[in-house]
Amino acid sequence: MLLTILKSKLHRVRVTEANINYVGSITIDEDLMDAAGLLENEKVQIVNINNGERLETYVIKGARGSGIICLNGPAARKALVDDLVIVISYAIMTPEEAKVYKPLLVYPDNQTNKLK
Repeated sequence: MLLTILKSKLHRVRVTEANINYVGSITIDEDLMDAAGLLENEKVQIVNINNGERLETYVIKGARGSGIICLNGPAARKALVDDLVIVISYAIMTPEEAKVYKPLLVYPDNQTNKLK
């Protein structure tokens, strides 16, 4: 049996942009991606703390040190600039792997999206 387990999360990052005229995805500052172990094109779940919306999309690399969190395409309809969101990634593991795995939990400054 395989289990879907929390791999990492960016907790309470602030949406800095919403670009409806893009094909789709979420653009994330590369520093934040590294801290959470996220890869470009990786599937993520976005949970909007302000309005309860949930969606799945994939990651696009944003400029390092920019603090960018930009919902693109249809996802831009699910959040407003300044909304707080949680970006969650999951991994598929055996029960043995899941018992010892420690997720990467990242809590950046939610005003600037910079690492503390």
